[in-house]
Amino acid sequence: MIKAVLIDDDSNLREGMKAMVNLYAPEILIAGEAESVKKGIELIKKVNPDIIFLDILMNDGSGFDVLEQLKAKYGTIGFHVVFITAHEKFAIKAFRFSALDFLLKPVDPEELQSVITKIKNIINQNNDHHHIELLLENIRKKPNGFKKIALSTSDGIHLFEIKDIIRCESEDNYTRFYFKNHKAVMISKTLKEYEELLEDQGFERIHQSHLINLNELKSYIKKDGGFVVMSDDSQLPVSQRKKERLQEMIGKL
Repeated sequence: MIKAVLIDDDSNLREGMKAMVNLYAPEILIAGEAESVKKGIELIKKVNPDIIFLDILMNDGSGFDVLEQLKAKYGTIGFHVVFITAHEKFAIKAFRFSALDFLLKPVDPEELQSVITKIKNIINQNNDHHHIELLLENIRKKPNGFKKIALSTSDGIHLFEIKDIIRCESEDNYTRFYFKNHKAVMISKTLKEYEELLEDQGFERIHQSHLINLNELKSYIKKDGGFVVMSDDSQLPVSQRKKERLQEMIGKL
C-alpha cells in the first residue's frame, strides 16, 4: 500500500481528492490530511508518507514553506510531491523545470490518474529527490534566472546545467537531449514542450525537429538550403520559415 497525505486549506477540495483517489487509485491510502503549513509538517513527520498532495497557498504560508522547513530540519526530502495549484504561471514553469508533478484546480480525474500512474512507475526507483531541492532553488528566482533543469528518464530523474545543453531533437513524441559532457538522453515529452520551457534561456527552434542552444552555435551556412553547425559538429537543417528569425537572433549575439 502506498501512503499519501493531503495538505490543502480547502476542505471541499480535500474531500473531492479523497473520493477521486479512492475511486481511481485504491492502492493509495490517504493516511492523513491537514489544512495548514504547521499541521502539514506535523502530519508528514507522523505518517512518513510516500506521496504528499500539496497546495501552494494556504492561510499560514505556502507549500514551498512546508518543503523548506522539512529540508532545513532533516537535510533531505524523502517523498514524492504533487502540487495542487491554480494558474500561477511562474510556479508552473518552476515545476516543469524541476520535473515536479502538479494538478490544476479544479482537479481533473484524468490528470490525477496520469500523475498517479507516473508515480507508481517510478516509486521504486532509487531517486534522491534532488529535483525537489532544485524547485526550491528555482522558485526563489525569476524564470530567466533558472540555471538547471530536471529531466525524467526511464531510469530516474537527473539534473543538468541548462548551459550544457547543445541541442534537442524531436523523435515522434519524444525529445533527445544532446549535452557537452554527457551522453544523449531521451525524454518522453514533445519538443514543443521544451521549446516553450527553454525559449527564454537562449534556445531557438530552427526546424520542426530541432531546438538549439544559440550559445553552442558555431556557424550558419546559407547554401544547400540553409543549415547550422553546432559545437558538437552536428549539421542541422533550418526550415525556410525560420531563416529570417534565426538571422535576426544571430545578429543579437
